[in-house]
Amino acid sequence: MSEPVAPDPVPDSVPDPARDHVTVPRRLRPGDLVAVVAPCGPPDPERLARGVRLLRELGLEVVTGAHVLDREGYLAGTDAVRAADLQAAWCEPDVAAVFCARGGYGATRVLDLLDWEAMRAAGPKALVGSSDVTALHRAFAVMLGVASWFGPMPACATLSDPEGPEPRTLEHLAAALFGTPAPVEGDRVIVPGRVEAPVTGGNLSLLAALCGTPYELRARGRIVLLEDVTEAPYRIDRMLTQLLMSGALDGAAGFALGSWERCGDPYPVLRERLAPLGVPVIAGLPVGHGTPQLSVLLGALGAIDAESCSLTGSNTAPVEAV
Repeated sequence: MSEPVAPDPVPDSVPDPARDHVTVPRRLRPGDLVAVVAPCGPPDPERLARGVRLLRELGLEVVTGAHVLDREGYLAGTDAVRAADLQAAWCEPDVAAVFCARGGYGATRVLDLLDWEAMRAAGPKALVGSSDVTALHRAFAVMLGVASWFGPMPACATLSDPEGPEPRTLEHLAAALFGTPAPVEGDRVIVPGRVEAPVTGGNLSLLAALCGTPYELRARGRIVLLEDVTEAPYRIDRMLTQLLMSGALDGAAGFALGSWERCGDPYPVLRERLAPLGVPVIAGLPVGHGTPQLSVLLGALGAIDAESCSLTGSNTAPVEAV
C-alpha cells in the first residue's frame, strides 16, 4: 500500500481527537455481540425481526435498542431516544458492532446530542449502515476517527425481504464483517486510470446536506463514493454543483459511483460535472440502494482500477490501525 494519509480533516472549531490516526475496527467473530438501533426512520417490525434473525444465523449474538420500534412521525422516536440508543450501544463494552436498522431520515438530528467524549472512550467498533446513515459515517470519521461500513441494513429489502436475503448482498456483507470482501465491480468507466487512496463519501443528498457543518465532506486525497435514489438528473446536478462550489470535492483522488435507482439517466450529468476534475471515475457499482447491495469500508484504503472497473477495499487504515 502507499504511504499513510492523514484522516478526515476537521475545522479548527471542532475538537479533533482523530487527527493523528484512523482506526479500522477489528473483524467480527462468531459469537460476538452486536446491537441494532434505529437512529433514522422507523423500521417495519416484521422486517426488523427477519433482519435480526439473519444476523443470528451468521453466528452473532444480537440485542436491539430499547426504542428501536418507537415512532415519532417519520422518525424512529424522538431525537433524544434515538441518540440515547445509539450512544448506549456504542458505549456498551461487550458490543462489537452497531447496525442501523434502516435509513430514511433523522441521523443528522442526533449528531449534536451525542456525547462524543464518552463514545471516544468506548473505543472503536464497527458501524454498519447506508443512505441517511451517511451522516453518521461522516460524524464518526470526524469525531471518532473510525472507519465504518457503508452497506445493507437489517430492516431493508436486500436483507429482510420475505423470500429471504439477496444472496450476493449477504455473501459480501458476511465477507466484509468476518474477513475480506471481494472487489466491487462496476459496469462503465467515465475517466480511465488507477488510484489508491482512503475511501470517503456515501449518499449524495446527505453529503450535500452536510455542507457548512462540522461533518462536511472533504475529499482531498480520497476516493469519493457517491450514490442516490429517486433524484432527477437536475437535482443530482444541483447537489454536485453545491459540493464543487463549496470546495468539498477539491483534490479528490477519484470517484466510485454506485447505484442511481429511479434517477432516470444520471450519467450525462455525472460525466459533465466529474470528468473535468481529471481523476479516475468508474460507475455502475452495486453499492447504495439497488440490488445487490455490496459493502464498502469508508475510511480505509481502497483502490480504483478502471481496467477492471472495480473498487477494491481493504481492512488497512491510512495510518496504523488498532
